[in-house]
Amino acid sequence: MSEAPVLFETRRCANGALIGIATLNNPAALNALNLAMIRLLDAQLAEWAAAPEIALVVLHGAGDKAFCAGGDVKGLRAALLAEPAPAPHPAAVTFFTEEYRLDYRLHTYPKPLLVWGSGIVMGGGMGLLQGASMRIVTDTSHLAMPEVSIGLYPDVGGSWFLSRLPGRLGRFLALTGASLNVHDALLLGLADRALPNGSLQALLDALGTGHWRAHSTADQAELERLVDRFAADHPVYLPASPIAHHQLALQTALQAGNIQDVVARLIALGESSDDPWLARAAQTLANGSPSTAAVSWTIHQRLATVSLADAFRAELALSVNFCARPDFIEGVRARLVDKDQAPHWQPTLLADVDQDWIEGHFDEHWTTETHPLRDL
Repeated sequence: MSEAPVLFETRRCANGALIGIATLNNPAALNALNLAMIRLLDAQLAEWAAAPEIALVVLHGAGDKAFCAGGDVKGLRAALLAEPAPAPHPAAVTFFTEEYRLDYRLHTYPKPLLVWGSGIVMGGGMGLLQGASMRIVTDTSHLAMPEVSIGLYPDVGGSWFLSRLPGRLGRFLALTGASLNVHDALLLGLADRALPNGSLQALLDALGTGHWRAHSTADQAELERLVDRFAADHPVYLPASPIAHHQLALQTALQAGNIQDVVARLIALGESSDDPWLARAAQTLANGSPSTAAVSWTIHQRLATVSLADAFRAELALSVNFCARPDFIEGVRARLVDKDQAPHWQPTLLADVDQDWIEGHFDEHWTTETHPLRDL
């Protein structure tokens, strides 16, 4: 396979239209997005959007383990340490601005866009998946926003799409980094269809028979028709949904009046449960960054009703501010660099995260006229 970090090809359909196919090509790193990949993908998507012969776009990941396991936070951490600077650090501004611009392009793409979310779909991968007009998961899919473990927060539009989940369950996912299976993803509306792992090439063949008309609404309807017909012939097994099983208990815990009570209730739920999934979620919360938990809770209070564009603009400020605080550098070190799994969070306890510390994560560095994402 080519060494290019993103591969591009087109396939001609029976009626002469083309399918644009983009492949994230960094399987050794579970297709984690780096800046080079973001730039290549964004430029090609812009070109395909303007090309009348391109009827639809398909995005997937190389290898059989992951669609995309997130952003290249190891590379970002290295850039922050190489040239220390106060917020907003130029490396953080560049990375997050271009990543969020790419995510926004997917959400607003003028043509049908299918993302094949097989295997691991975490963090930045979730940002790509949630922007698609057809979000496919498979029996191997594991979706998560695990930023609490690295001292970041669920960004890439997470402030927008998690806040729209029922029963405050987006807050649960943000606090615990809990992994969702294919059934959970469908139940929560984080995916549109489920297909068997390994059936992508057969699906592409089926899409090649479509009657594409170079009209976004008609072509989206055609995409849905073809996927539904394909799904009828290729059923997928849906495992039990942990979210469905624990939904009432989780929603009750999430109704507590403040973040301290919510965290205490969620940890108690996990400790008293014989379900390893819930126990792991609670343990991740207990071991995660207290700052991430507190700020994530506040994000869902403040940004739940803003537009998608305003969510990305708010996230840019949040992200550069998180990068300027110790937990991100330390969390990535402990989880992904040294891998000792023993981060030293500052503050150490949720009770020590005061309101001023939380507010500092929301500090703006730009006016409306100078914001890097002002044109979204």
